[in-house]
Amino acid sequence: MRLYENYREASLSSRPSSDATLLDPKNTGPEHRTTYVMHLSVKGKQLDVGDALRTHVDESLTAIVGKYFGRPIEANVVFSREAHLFKADISVHVGRNILLQSNAEASEPYPAFDTAADKIAKRLRRYKRRLKDHHKGGDNGVDGAVAFETLPATNYILEAEPEDAHMDGHDEDTHDAVPASSGAGQDDSNQHVVIAEMTTAIDTLTVSEAVMRLDLAELPALMFRNRAHGGLNMIYRRQDGNVGWIDPAGSQGAGA
Repeated sequence: MRLYENYREASLSSRPSSDATLLDPKNTGPEHRTTYVMHLSVKGKQLDVGDALRTHVDESLTAIVGKYFGRPIEANVVFSREAHLFKADISVHVGRNILLQSNAEASEPYPAFDTAADKIAKRLRRYKRRLKDHHKGGDNGVDGAVAFETLPATNYILEAEPEDAHMDGHDEDTHDAVPASSGAGQDDSNQHVVIAEMTTAIDTLTVSEAVMRLDLAELPALMFRNRAHGGLNMIYRRQDGNVGWIDPAGSQGAGA
């Protein structure tokens, strides 16, 4: 599945961004200097992205992410326009499975990007200490904790039901029965069309680590394997802004 099938890339969208240079704190000579390149992709959805905007994106993200991560992997920025507003979607992959995501809208592309980038910068400052521990290996568990492997999983995307669909089996206007899907006795989920299928992984995390990932990536929900007992847990963003945590009864050791 081509996610950017209808996108027109900027002329420099596939070129690497500015180099991120790491220094050994004990040895700062040239022989101890290592350079890593973050690959940056800047694209426009039904609009052109010029070199000046791409350079602005490059310099801004390099400065923001470089404060906390010495080896950023890649960054993707997509600009789109709806009516009179421009939207900037930012996605940055950094080491050890940390995903940063943000978006914002404005009347011009530059302020849209700057606002989205500022959201990422604020979250990074919020989790500064935890991210440093994470980078040093802090998410490998605490002393005495049982090490659980990452669980492979399949992620399905189901087609959304149209607004006029009736799930009770009857048409609202005529009250006639709606023909059932083929395969009597099959699970009700078979009525939904699978439009995408991807492989994913369920990581082993503490609850605080899971909340950090939820916040950094602006995710609505996150399933993880609780490091305390190996069972599957779920956290999600509540409508009141708080984070809900589901720890099913009997889940302890369920994934072991």
